[in-house]
Amino acid sequence: MNRKEYRIGVQRGLPVGVGYFSVSFGFGAMAVAQGVKALEATLISITNLTSAGQFAGLTLIVASATLWEMVLTQLVINSRYALMSLALSQRMGEKIGLIPRLLIAFFNTDEIFALAMDRREPLTVPFLLGLGTLPLIGWSLGTLCGALAGSILPQAIRAALGVMLYGMFIAIVVPPAKADRKILAAVVLALVCSCLFAWVPMLKNVSPGISIVVCTVAAAGILAWKCPIPEEEEAAA
Repeated sequence: MNRKEYRIGVQRGLPVGVGYFSVSFGFGAMAVAQGVKALEATLISITNLTSAGQFAGLTLIVASATLWEMVLTQLVINSRYALMSLALSQRMGEKIGLIPRLLIAFFNTDEIFALAMDRREPLTVPFLLGLGTLPLIGWSLGTLCGALAGSILPQAIRAALGVMLYGMFIAIVVPPAKADRKILAAVVLALVCSCLFAWVPMLKNVSPGISIVVCTVAAAGILAWKCPIPEEEEAAA
């Protein structure tokens, strides 16, 4: 392994690792508050490394959803990673085997993908592995610390820590929604669809897994149909 490339990747992944620690702390505290053991919550983070997928998965676990609902929900929420991995493969400067490909795909998150695509030099396996090392450590360690803290802190503080989840999503959604009306429309559509499942008597009995999938696909599908991204904008992005 090229140690220099690996060190460069680790250095660039440091800010992401610090940010992941704070977000996953909220996940760990929320998981324990929902009855998940600290070790189980930590294992979820070690083996997944996906914020939105994990929070959605926790909701389904608490609701005793079926396995196929869990699989379908994760497939929809995390489908973007397949496209990101395809984009990364086009930037690789060397041929790589199956195991390195699987490791790179595992480390591939929104933030890591952005850092990787921002690099002008060809992407290498050591660089990408280094880029994902500290984010994985930060995400897993933050979950463990949040779970342990949630086990001993008073209920009022644990409930306050749960607000971190909603703050994270607000921080992610609001800036792009303010900059692009299409994104704002997608957010509003998903919100309306979610409210229908929460308030309409005939839809209240629908399981959380199905409702998440329907809201996601409906909002994205309607906007893709009514407001498709022009090919020149997509190529520039």
